[in-house]
Amino acid sequence: MKNLSLILSSVLLVAVAVLYYLHFSSGSSRSTSSASVPVGELSIAYINSDSVLKNFDFLKDNMVVLEAKKKKMDADYRNRAQSLQNEIGAYQRNQSTLTIGQARALEEDLTKKQQNLQMYEQSLGQEFMTEQNKLNKELYERITGFLKKYGKENGLQVVLKFDSSSDMLFGVEGLDITEVVVKGLNEAYQAEKEGGVKADSTSTKK
Repeated sequence: MKNLSLILSSVLLVAVAVLYYLHFSSGSSRSTSSASVPVGELSIAYINSDSVLKNFDFLKDNMVVLEAKKKKMDADYRNRAQSLQNEIGAYQRNQSTLTIGQARALEEDLTKKQQNLQMYEQSLGQEFMTEQNKLNKELYERITGFLKKYGKENGLQVVLKFDSSSDMLFGVEGLDITEVVVKGLNEAYQAEKEGGVKADSTSTKK
Protein backbone atom coordinates (compact mmCIF):
# COMPACT_ATOMS: atom_id res chain seq x y z
CA MET A 1 0.00 0.00 0.00
CA LYS A 2 3.00 2.21 -0.63
CA ASN A 3 3.51 4.91 2.00
CA LEU A 4 0.01 5.39 3.44
CA SER A 5 0.18 2.86 6.26
CA LEU A 6 3.61 4.11 7.32
CA ILE A 7 2.46 7.74 7.24
CA LEU A 8 -0.66 7.07 9.29
CA SER A 9 1.09 4.84 11.81
CA SER A 10 3.86 7.36 12.36
CA VAL A 11 1.41 10.20 12.81
CA LEU A 12 -0.72 8.21 15.22
CA LEU A 13 2.10 7.04 17.43
CA VAL A 14 4.38 10.06 17.40
CA ALA A 15 2.70 13.32 16.42
CA VAL A 16 0.52 13.81 19.48
CA ALA A 17 3.42 13.55 21.87
CA VAL A 18 5.89 15.49 19.74
CA LEU A 19 3.60 18.37 18.85
CA TYR A 20 2.24 18.55 22.35
CA TYR A 21 5.75 18.73 23.77
CA LEU A 22 6.59 21.59 21.43
CA HIS A 23 3.43 23.50 22.26
CA PHE A 24 3.57 22.81 25.94
CA SER A 25 7.21 23.62 26.46
CA SER A 26 6.71 27.05 24.89
CA GLY A 27 3.33 27.85 26.39
CA SER A 28 2.85 26.26 29.77
CA SER A 29 5.49 28.27 31.58
CA ARG A 30 3.93 31.61 30.77
CA SER A 31 2.96 33.73 33.75
CA THR A 32 -0.68 33.63 34.78
CA SER A 33 -0.46 37.35 35.34
CA SER A 34 0.90 40.17 33.23
CA ALA A 35 2.34 41.82 36.35
CA SER A 36 6.02 41.24 37.04
CA VAL A 37 6.96 39.17 40.08
CA PRO A 38 10.33 39.36 41.85
CA VAL A 39 12.30 36.16 41.26
CA GLY A 40 12.56 35.46 44.96
CA GLU A 41 8.77 35.52 45.25
CA LEU A 42 8.01 33.23 42.33
CA SER A 43 5.80 30.26 43.11
CA ILE A 44 6.69 27.39 40.81
CA ALA A 45 5.33 23.89 40.22
CA TYR A 46 5.90 21.26 37.57
CA ILE A 47 4.17 18.34 35.89
CA ASN A 48 5.52 15.16 34.37
CA SER A 49 4.21 15.58 30.84
CA ASP A 50 4.69 11.89 30.02
CA SER A 51 2.38 10.94 32.88
CA VAL A 52 -0.20 13.55 31.89
CA LEU A 53 -0.31 12.27 28.32
CA LYS A 54 -0.41 8.65 29.43
CA ASN A 55 -3.25 9.13 31.92
CA PHE A 56 -5.44 11.83 30.34
CA ASP A 57 -8.66 10.06 29.34
CA PHE A 58 -9.42 12.61 26.64
CA LEU A 59 -6.26 11.64 24.78
CA LYS A 60 -6.85 7.92 25.31
CA ASP A 61 -10.36 8.13 23.84
CA ASN A 62 -9.30 10.22 20.88
CA MET A 63 -6.38 7.95 20.07
CA VAL A 64 -8.89 5.10 19.80
CA VAL A 65 -10.95 7.21 17.38
CA LEU A 66 -7.85 8.04 15.32
CA GLU A 67 -6.84 4.40 15.19
CA ALA A 68 -10.31 3.48 13.90
CA LYS A 69 -10.03 6.17 11.21
CA LYS A 70 -6.60 4.87 10.26
CA LYS A 71 -7.91 1.34 9.85
CA LYS A 72 -10.83 2.54 7.75
CA MET A 73 -8.52 4.57 5.52
CA ASP A 74 -6.16 1.62 5.17
CA ALA A 75 -9.00 -0.71 4.20
CA ASP A 76 -10.46 1.76 1.71
CA TYR A 77 -7.10 2.30 0.07
CA ARG A 78 -6.38 -1.44 -0.11
CA ASN A 79 -9.73 -2.08 -1.77
CA ARG A 80 -9.08 0.54 -4.42
CA ALA A 81 -5.53 -0.64 -4.98
CA GLN A 82 -6.67 -4.25 -5.30
CA SER A 83 -9.39 -3.29 -7.76
CA LEU A 84 -6.82 -1.52 -9.92
CA GLN A 85 -4.43 -4.47 -9.68
CA ASN A 86 -7.22 -6.76 -10.87
CA GLU A 87 -7.77 -4.54 -13.89
CA ILE A 88 -4.05 -4.54 -14.67
CA GLY A 89 -3.98 -8.33 -14.40
CA ALA A 90 -6.95 -8.66 -16.72
CA TYR A 91 -5.27 -6.38 -19.26
CA GLN A 92 -2.05 -8.40 -19.12
CA ARG A 93 -3.91 -11.68 -19.61
CA ASN A 94 -5.92 -10.39 -22.57
CA GLN A 95 -3.27 -8.19 -24.15
CA SER A 96 -2.56 -10.61 -26.98
CA THR A 97 -6.19 -10.52 -28.09
CA LEU A 98 -6.40 -6.73 -28.29
CA THR A 99 -5.80 -4.50 -31.22
CA ILE A 100 -3.09 -1.86 -30.96
CA GLY A 101 -5.74 0.82 -30.52
CA GLN A 102 -7.57 -1.13 -27.81
CA ALA A 103 -4.32 -1.84 -25.95
CA ARG A 104 -3.27 1.80 -26.09
CA ALA A 105 -6.65 2.99 -24.83
CA LEU A 106 -6.58 0.53 -21.92
CA GLU A 107 -3.02 1.50 -21.02
CA GLU A 108 -3.96 5.17 -20.95
CA ASP A 109 -6.99 4.38 -18.78
CA LEU A 110 -4.93 2.29 -16.36
CA THR A 111 -2.24 4.98 -16.15
CA LYS A 112 -4.86 7.57 -15.29
CA LYS A 113 -6.32 5.30 -12.61
CA GLN A 114 -2.87 4.79 -11.11
CA GLN A 115 -2.38 8.54 -10.93
CA ASN A 116 -5.80 8.98 -9.33
CA LEU A 117 -4.92 6.33 -6.76
CA GLN A 118 -1.72 8.16 -5.86
CA MET A 119 -3.67 11.40 -5.47
CA TYR A 120 -6.20 9.61 -3.28
CA GLU A 121 -3.37 8.27 -1.10
CA GLN A 122 -2.07 11.80 -0.63
CA SER A 123 -5.53 13.14 0.19
CA LEU A 124 -5.97 10.47 2.88
CA GLY A 125 -2.68 11.47 4.46
CA GLN A 126 -3.66 15.14 4.41
CA GLU A 127 -7.08 14.39 5.87
CA PHE A 128 -5.54 12.40 8.69
CA MET A 129 -2.99 15.11 9.43
CA THR A 130 -5.83 17.64 9.65
CA GLU A 131 -7.59 15.47 12.23
CA GLN A 132 -4.33 15.07 14.13
CA ASN A 133 -3.69 18.80 14.20
CA LYS A 134 -7.20 19.42 15.53
CA LEU A 135 -6.58 16.93 18.32
CA ASN A 136 -3.23 18.49 19.20
CA LYS A 137 -4.81 21.95 19.36
CA GLU A 138 -7.61 20.82 21.65
CA LEU A 139 -5.22 18.83 23.82
CA TYR A 140 -3.02 21.90 24.26
CA GLU A 141 -5.98 24.14 25.04
CA ARG A 142 -7.44 21.75 27.61
CA ILE A 143 -4.20 21.26 29.53
CA THR A 144 -2.98 24.86 29.47
CA GLY A 145 -6.47 26.13 30.25
CA PHE A 146 -6.58 23.91 33.32
CA LEU A 147 -3.11 24.98 34.42
CA LYS A 148 -3.94 28.68 34.13
CA LYS A 149 -7.00 28.27 36.35
CA TYR A 150 -5.20 26.00 38.78
CA GLY A 151 -2.24 28.37 38.96
CA LYS A 152 -4.50 31.33 39.66
CA GLU A 153 -6.28 29.51 42.49
CA ASN A 154 -3.09 28.22 44.03
CA GLY A 155 -0.88 31.27 43.63
CA LEU A 156 1.42 29.82 40.98
CA GLN A 157 3.25 32.06 38.54
CA VAL A 158 5.05 29.32 36.59
CA VAL A 159 4.31 25.69 35.71
CA LEU A 160 7.14 23.72 34.12
CA LYS A 161 7.09 20.42 32.28
CA PHE A 162 9.44 17.66 33.37
CA ASP A 163 10.44 14.84 31.03
CA SER A 164 13.52 13.53 29.26
CA SER A 165 13.34 16.26 26.60
CA SER A 166 12.98 19.25 28.92
CA ASP A 167 15.64 21.57 30.33
CA MET A 168 14.39 20.87 33.84
CA LEU A 169 16.74 18.32 35.42
CA PHE A 170 15.44 18.13 38.96
CA GLY A 171 12.46 19.12 41.08
CA VAL A 172 11.49 18.19 44.62
CA GLU A 173 8.37 16.07 44.95
CA GLY A 174 6.55 18.82 46.78
CA LEU A 175 6.45 20.90 43.59
CA ASP A 176 5.08 18.04 41.47
CA ILE A 177 1.39 18.66 40.72
CA THR A 178 1.06 15.91 38.07
CA GLU A 179 -1.42 13.82 40.05
CA VAL A 180 -3.66 16.79 40.80
CA VAL A 181 -3.57 17.93 37.18
CA VAL A 182 -4.45 14.51 35.79
CA LYS A 183 -7.27 14.12 38.32
CA GLY A 184 -8.69 17.54 37.51
CA LEU A 185 -8.44 17.07 33.75
CA ASN A 186 -10.16 13.69 33.89
CA GLU A 187 -12.93 14.93 36.18
CA ALA A 188 -13.67 17.77 33.78
CA TYR A 189 -13.61 15.45 30.78
CA GLN A 190 -15.81 12.85 32.48
CA ALA A 191 -18.39 15.51 33.36
CA GLU A 192 -18.35 16.66 29.75
CA LYS A 193 -18.87 13.09 28.49
CA GLU A 194 -21.82 12.65 30.80
CA GLY A 195 -23.48 15.66 29.21
CA GLY A 196 -22.89 18.19 31.92
CA VAL A 197 -21.19 21.55 31.77
CA LYS A 198 -17.44 21.34 31.62
CA ALA A 199 -16.36 20.77 35.19
CA ASP A 200 -14.17 23.32 36.92
CA SER A 201 -12.00 20.99 38.96
CA THR A 202 -9.33 23.59 39.60
CA SER A 203 -10.71 24.24 43.03
CA THR A 204 -8.61 21.34 44.30
CA LYS A 205 -6.00 23.07 46.37
CA LYS A 206 -2.35 22.17 46.15
